[in-house]
Amino acid sequence: MTEAPSRRTVLRRFSAVLVGAAVGSQVLSLPAAAAGRGPDPGKLRESVRAAREREKRVRSGVPSKNGWEMEKVADDHGSVYSRPVPGVPVEDVRMRMAEVETLLVHVISRFHYEIDSLRPGDVTGWREPGSVRRALAESNLASGTAVRIRPGSYPPGVRGGFYPMEELVIRDILAECEGVVRWGGDDRVPDESLFSVDVPPGDPRLTAVARKIGGWNHTPGKGSGVLVDTLQPRRRQAAQRLAARQA
Repeated sequence: MTEAPSRRTVLRRFSAVLVGAAVGSQVLSLPAAAAGRGPDPGKLRESVRAAREREKRVRSGVPSKNGWEMEKVADDHGSVYSRPVPGVPVEDVRMRMAEVETLLVHVISRFHYEIDSLRPGDVTGWREPGSVRRALAESNLASGTAVRIRPGSYPPGVRGGFYPMEELVIRDILAECEGVVRWGGDDRVPDESLFSVDVPPGDPRLTAVARKIGGWNHTPGKGSGVLVDTLQPRRRQAAQRLAARQA
């Protein structure tokens, strides 16, 4: 004869059945809840459409002379934005962000501290693709990979705008940038106000030099604003080798 279960045992089993039923109902409802939290197809299509419209508005599909794509607008979901030049009293300069920005800001800063003090209006950056000549280095402005420093003082087609000691500083800046930046004064048709990135997108030299300069910016006694002896033999030799290579 089987012994009848105690009242406590019956209550325990009944509670277990109730808990199991509750958990099961929650599990069965998960797919429906998950489906309710998923992306709305209409909103997803709208997001894709908006992204394509932004890309069409920004990208030109045409490279500048140095191989970077020219952008049709600045400060509008592309790669070119108005960027500050710390310590230099000029307006924000429209240029390609990240590594390109690091190099161009370094050039502007050293010019300001070692050649001549810059003022608002002295530096210009990005220009619309239709306003530059694609075959010339000035097209690099449209890709955000170049700046002009005092273009009114150093007009295109004219050489000799800098004193010899000023040109020594320019050569030293270029040597610091290890050939990743080119001066328009070395072009067949000179443009002495123009400084451009001189390597294509993805070139590892750009990353290496930007990392070096970025490290200087966080190290006391290094970087722009710290006066250097451009006549020091090692620096002069590096500058002369690079000038011969970029000529």
